[in-house]
Amino acid sequence: MRLPRSLQARLGLSLSILLTVLWIAAASVTALILRGEMDEVFDSALQETAQRLLPLAVLDIVDREEDGVTQRLGAIRAHDEFFTYIVRDAEGRILLQSHAADLAAFPSYDRPGFRRTATHRLYSEEALQGTIRITVAEPLDYRASVAREIQMGLGLPLLIVVPLAMLTIALTVRASLAPLRRFRASLEARNARDLSPVPGEDLPSELTPVAVTLNQLLDRLMATFDAERSFAANAAHELRTPLAGAIAQAQRLQSETLEPAASARAASIEATLKRLTRLSERLMQLARAEGGQLRLDKTADMRIVTRIVVDDIAQTVSPGRIALTLPQTPVMSDLDPDAFGIVCRNLVDNAVRHGSDATPVEVILTPDGKLVVANDGPVLPPETLDRLTARFERAGASTEGSGLGLAIVAAIADRTGSSLVLTSPRPGSDSGFVARLTLPSHPSEGKAGSPGLDVSR
Repeated sequence: MRLPRSLQARLGLSLSILLTVLWIAAASVTALILRGEMDEVFDSALQETAQRLLPLAVLDIVDREEDGVTQRLGAIRAHDEFFTYIVRDAEGRILLQSHAADLAAFPSYDRPGFRRTATHRLYSEEALQGTIRITVAEPLDYRASVAREIQMGLGLPLLIVVPLAMLTIALTVRASLAPLRRFRASLEARNARDLSPVPGEDLPSELTPVAVTLNQLLDRLMATFDAERSFAANAAHELRTPLAGAIAQAQRLQSETLEPAASARAASIEATLKRLTRLSERLMQLARAEGGQLRLDKTADMRIVTRIVVDDIAQTVSPGRIALTLPQTPVMSDLDPDAFGIVCRNLVDNAVRHGSDATPVEVILTPDGKLVVANDGPVLPPETLDRLTARFERAGASTEGSGLGLAIVAAIADRTGSSLVLTSPRPGSDSGFVARLTLPSHPSEGKAGSPGLDVSR
């Protein structure tokens, strides 16, 4: 038999089977012992009956006027007679017998003591130097019926006790494993980025080393990830000043040289350095998304952040390139405004860089807390959409950009429990790309429709 995979089911089933086997074994042994004791009691009663009846029979027979006459005792009232007897003389003639005695059940007399036939248990005794002999018989069926009643009395409680014992075992095992279930639930409730220690103080001593080892592993993983994020953030931060100086030198070289080739080479260097600067900024944002606190204890109006980010990007593109739509009512969320600014900037930058210049980029913040950024352009196949949120992944080999924008947005959405959905084409169109992010909301503060500063167009 294959045991269930559940530890609780295994313990309950094993203990129940063991208890049932032990109970049956104990009942069987008890029945055997009781059967032996019962045989002794019945044999004693059989012997006592013979020894009490024999003196009475002797008196009755001695006082008779005629010898060798058989006398049958009549029953005073109807009853079950378990013991029957006959009294014989030395020649085997029956002198006295009980009213229900079956002579066929009594073999010929051989000696005093116990004897067993196929149907009866007998005891014989004699008096007057063996001239008067009594034999008392008891049917074996009566003993067998009493033994069956004893066995039934021992076995019937199994039908009640065993189910109750199994239920008690199941409840006890379940209560004993409650700390283990809480430990499992705390693990299941975690997302892939939660590396905080798992509480396991109430675990049984046999399982405490598992929790200790797991928490040690989580500590090592957290230290490793923190080192990675710290290195990426520090490296990106340290690169900003040298890159800014190099860009300034490249721009100065362009202004001072009169040779077209040297000017073009300086412009290429400047463009490369600016790409490195953007990459370092994205690395800092990624480190912020993966390591910082992204949700606060208070809410803020996300319309203001959206307006600031879009206005800042709009200064670097042609007029009308971005169409912003904000609701009349505040959009409250406990997402850190800096983190939301990173999300908004990356989505809008991505849409401006990869969208068609003929159609403006649509940036919409809905009253129920959804940020929608849509741009026109070629349709992306589903397999491309699935890998766009990976690091350093671009829609095409010739596409400009660091390949980190959507990865940063996906990391923030994952850590805040938000939903990021990428679709292509746009609804109602045969082209374009849409990114939808649902903002997390504080359970007790801030609802769409509450009064606030009107920043909509």
